[in-house]
This record gives sequence, C-alpha cells and structure tokens, in this order.
Amino acid sequence: MAKIIGGLTTSHIPAVGNAIAREQQNDPYWKPFFDGYPPIHAWLDKHKPDVAINIYNDHGLALFLDQMPTFAIGAAHEYINEDEGWGIPVLPPFKGDAPLSWHIIESMVDDEFDITSCQEMPVDHGFTVPMQLFWPGLGKHPNFPRAIPISANTVQHPIPTLKRALDFGKALGRAIRSYPDDIKVVILGTGGMSHQLDGERAGFINKEFDLMCMEKIVTDPESLTKISRRELVRQAGAQGTEFLMWMMMRGALGDKVNPIHQNYHIPISNTGAGTMMLECID
Repeated sequence: MAKIIGGLTTSHIPAVGNAIAREQQNDPYWKPFFDGYPPIHAWLDKHKPDVAINIYNDHGLALFLDQMPTFAIGAAHEYINEDEGWGIPVLPPFKGDAPLSWHIIESMVDDEFDITSCQEMPVDHGFTVPMQLFWPGLGKHPNFPRAIPISANTVQHPIPTLKRALDFGKALGRAIRSYPDDIKVVILGTGGMSHQLDGERAGFINKEFDLMCMEKIVTDPESLTKISRRELVRQAGAQGTEFLMWMMMRGALGDKVNPIHQNYHIPISNTGAGTMMLECID
C-alpha cells in the first residue's frame, strides 16, 4: 500500500525562481531564505519519496478567472512548464503518475468532493518553484520524484474555507493510503504566508499571525478552521489566502505529526516566507 511519509511547506513566489536561475542563493538578501532548505534536502535524500503531490494555486497559466475550479487535479503523464512573463527560464516537463492521479480522483469523488480532472495542465511558478527548492537540479537530481499537481482556488471568491481545505486533505490522505502500490508519497503545501500585492494594504505582512499558524498547524489544525475567509484576508492579506493549501497538506498527514524543521523569514518579495517539514507518525 502507498504510504504518506510527510509534508513540506514553502512559499512559491516567482522572484525565487529568478534567484535560483541567477544562482543568488548566497546573496545577502536571499541567503536567510535559502538557508531554510538544506535540512529538508537531507530528509528527502534519506527517505526518497516516489511521488510528490504538489498543492498550489494556478496564477492564470492553466486556469483563469473565467473558469476557476475550486479543486483541480492533474491526471497527465507529464506536465509542461510555459513562459509566464516573469523572466524565469522555462523548465523541462515534469513526469506525472496518471494511475495514481485517477485513483485519487475516483476516491475523492467517492468522498463527495467535486473534482476537475485535468489531462492537460501546464504548470506555473506556483508548482515549479517548490519543486526547484526541494529538489535542486530537478530532473538531474538522483532522487527526483514523479509529481501530481493539485490546484486550489485562492483568488476568485468565494474560495474554500479552511475547514473545507482541511477536509479535502483528510480525503486526499485516505485516497493515497488506499492505493495498492508500495510507494512513498510526500505532500507539498505551497504559497504564502501573509502578503498583499495590491490595494491600500500592499506590502502587508503579519508575522504574529504567520507564526501562530505555523504552531497550530502542527498541534491543533482544527482550531484554525474557526478562522473565516474574511478574517483570513484581514489577518494574512488578500494573497495570504494561500494558507488554505497548507491546510490541505496538513489534513492528508493524519492526526499527529512530528515537526522536524522550520524556517520563517521576512520579507522576501513582500511576503512572509514560511518553510516547514512535518513527518508522519504511524
């Protein structure tokens, strides 16, 4: 049977992709951010997951405001990266795992989640930046996993509640664990943390709220479901709603997790950048 070994979180801002392309990891501006990742590299090299399920939000490459599904799951054999106009080099295709994708989709529908299944799904920086951060070199990395993208709506209101996001993760965990193949799976929850890119609150960051979320998502994720969508925007900013994808990841891990590593740094591109590594407890 498939086994979920842990969950990882990271910001996915496009400026990070540019920094990687320009090899600026040791630049004084970037170093405190990139220093959060070597312990995760060591953990991944030790455990060697076969599949990474990458929960992110599409930024208009595959999906746009005219058709924005609440939850979309990739069901392709590979996922193409395309130019978004940020100046980030286009990356080679990412190998998928279509049989596992369809198993997850079938199981999620059985659990009464309405899923948009995507047999073609170009992936943007929300997907590619976390893959670069966790597996430097991507396809040249000796332990580079197959990948399945799951896109959540964080931009076109009404967005999912934090409770719905956590419940989605719980159903995702059940789906993965019922897959008959003997594989190891890691779940990525990407985005955020607090940030707002436009309007009167442009540049808004709420460190206190971010650190509270990083604590509670480990010990008591259910308590975070009491935060309404309106309150989430107020506390985390208009784009800080991406935290709901962390909740989707957390739900898949089960009741108890062991926090192995975390890092928090501000500001990176006007964003509160949080990184966490959570190991599943059998």
